[in-house]
Amino acid sequence: MTTNTDRASLASVRIGGLSLIAAAVGFIAVFSYLAARFDYPQVLDGSASEVLPKLLALGEAGRGVWVVYAFLPLLLIPAGVGAVAALRRVAPDAMRAAMAASVLAAVSMLLGLARWPSVHWELGRAYATATPDARLAIDAVFRGLNVYLGNYIGEFLGELSLSAFFALVGIALLRDARRWVGWGSIVTGTIGMIAAMRNITPAVALVADANNYVLPVWLVTLGVVLYRLPSARGVRAEEASPAEASQRSVTSIAR
Repeated sequence: MTTNTDRASLASVRIGGLSLIAAAVGFIAVFSYLAARFDYPQVLDGSASEVLPKLLALGEAGRGVWVVYAFLPLLLIPAGVGAVAALRRVAPDAMRAAMAASVLAAVSMLLGLARWPSVHWELGRAYATATPDARLAIDAVFRGLNVYLGNYIGEFLGELSLSAFFALVGIALLRDARRWVGWGSIVTGTIGMIAAMRNITPAVALVADANNYVLPVWLVTLGVVLYRLPSARGVRAEEASPAEASQRSVTSIAR
């Protein structure tokens, strides 16, 4: 018999899978828009005098795109909930860590991206009418926020946490006898961890470039797998024939 808990767990798994797919599609759409209109991500290396006027030139529509981009990482939270609902019975410790990693990744990336439609937007407005001395101060704040919120929080901490989430989910999938997707998730997590070091050493530049393609593909792949994954062993049991279910009950009582 299907219980309310089973239904809620299965719904969490499916919502988690859809969240990963939506995150991948959203990231690709927004990234493509910003690459065409804002020369993103190459523009991140520019100074305030170069970047802030381009940012304001995007207009309110472009600012709205940045807002969407900033909040897209929050989809990792329901994805983490879904992964835990699906795999906690086979790897409880790994999935508790995976849930923490998904939340940390979501918040870190949100903080890193949200600086653009908020603080940087206001810096851009101030820069347009600022004196030369004030512009030097604005440029220092702009660069400092890019390093702190962008490089350290959004990219390094956020991407490391997301990669840890993939690796932990991969371990749980292996324990659930899903070998190809388990190893795929572990490999993707490993690539992401190496790519997160790109601000420390240029030696991982090629891995970072590869990660830009691997990440959205794996988000969609894992989302599809998670959506189709049984929420728990109890859900699998309820799909068994009545005779099989009765036999399992008798065996359980005998034990």
